[in-house]
Amino acid sequence: MATDQKPTLTAEPPEQEQQNDEKRQPPAPRVTRRFFLSSLGAAGLAATAPPLLAATAVSAPAVAEQAESAAAAGAVPVTLKVNGKSYTLRLDPRTTLLDCLRENLNMPGTKKGCDHGQCGACTVHVNGQRVNSCLSFAVMHSADEITTIEGIGQPGNLHFMQAAFVEHDAYQCGYCTSGQIMSAMAVMSEPVGPTDDDVKQAMYGNICRCGAYPNIIAAVQAGRSHKSA
Repeated sequence: MATDQKPTLTAEPPEQEQQNDEKRQPPAPRVTRRFFLSSLGAAGLAATAPPLLAATAVSAPAVAEQAESAAAAGAVPVTLKVNGKSYTLRLDPRTTLLDCLRENLNMPGTKKGCDHGQCGACTVHVNGQRVNSCLSFAVMHSADEITTIEGIGQPGNLHFMQAAFVEHDAYQCGYCTSGQIMSAMAVMSEPVGPTDDDVKQAMYGNICRCGAYPNIIAAVQAGRSHKSA
């Protein structure tokens, strides 16, 4: 006697079903530390860069205007006598003599080196004495006689000390040379001994980063000999 039998469906074991599901699903992207930091950095730049740039572009001119207005409001009158000529100016009282010479009076021969009084590149004479002009305010010298390298000699009419520096090749890059010459001029009127060591000690405050010291000493000695001749 025949009997109707329905085919039985065999369920897969739970473990097998889970494995099949994992095979069908696409693999999840791997999140690494580098990926996370890169995404975070990119998001931060995207979020912050435009506002910062816009703020800088808008505020920079305003800050510059305010600074100029404040400086103009606090400016004081001062008359300086430089290389025998008088100049009447209005300056911020914080303006150094060095910056005044270079920026206001257009005398760039006096160099800005360290701006801390340690290299001697800014040496000028005030009432016959050598000073570091970067350490002195311009308003302090309204009654003084100031001499810069421009007042010593000109290319067509060199002072003998300038000529000695040229003759003895006492410079290389030339940046410190004006300060060296101004100190050398002062040495001629200071109580400095006759030897090279005496001159070396007297010129101690002037640095030559190119290392032309032997030639500088020779030039100073030649200038001193010319004066005493």
